[in-house]
This record gives sequence, C-alpha cells and structure tokens, in this order.
Amino acid sequence: MIKGLAISTIWVLDQDRAKEFYTQKLGLEVRTDMTLGEGGMRFLTVGAKDQPEVMIALMVPGGAGMDAESAEALRKLVGKGTLGAALSTDDIHGDYEKLKARGVEFLQEPQERPYGIEAIFRDDSGNWFSFTQPREGGLDLDKDWGC
Repeated sequence: MIKGLAISTIWVLDQDRAKEFYTQKLGLEVRTDMTLGEGGMRFLTVGAKDQPEVMIALMVPGGAGMDAESAEALRKLVGKGTLGAALSTDDIHGDYEKLKARGVEFLQEPQERPYGIEAIFRDDSGNWFSFTQPREGGLDLDKDWGC
C-alpha cells in the first residue's frame, strides 16, 4: 500500500543553476546527483534535512517518456512562471529575511491567510512557491478573507 509521497518533480530550465539555487539560496541538501545509463538522464534530487523521506527531483523537460513537442511546451510554461508548489516553515518572518538576504526574489512578503502566513517567491527558472507557516489549529474560517 502507499505509505506517502517520496519524490515530487519541479521542472527547471538548467539543472546546474537549479542545484545552486535550491542548495545555496534555499538551504536544501542534495540527495542524489547521478546520470542514469551511459549518456542518459541526469537524476538530481534535493530535500529538507528534517524531512529525509521526501525528495524534490529537479528535472529538465525532455528525455525518455516525453516527446519534443511536450518538452518545449513545458519549458515555455516554466519560463512564463506558470508552475508552482508549496513549501512550509515554522518561522516565516525569520526565514523570509534570510532567503531575501541570499537573493531569493519574493513576489509577496509575508501576509496572513486562512491557512497561515504566506510569502511567495520564484526560483531561478521562474517557478513560483507559496512559502507558508501553517496556522496553528488549522484553517481560520471565521474571518472574511476576500481575494
């Protein structure tokens, strides 16, 4: 039976630049950096040190299982900043300042949301991330949050 999420893919435009961004700026650790087979696909994964069971695969569109047209379409979506994901923290204000000082481009500074306090940033490929400190006690549905 399924026990949980093991690897999630973030599509990037350049694996070397992404490796530097995710490790040097975001502080994640490299889990895997290898080439599969002779002249094969580079398998690059990173993860949070306190969550060893989950990896993020930093993959360039293309290769086995993806036709050229789909790879090009995916590269365009990444470059346009269409794709995103969510990362969590237990110190949004402190981590926001640390990441900003390391050169992370924030689109939104920390703001209260029904689910916690959220800031939004982009990686070096254009992907956006909801960077959130979850609200203790779960969702706050008592306030009119408006969008």
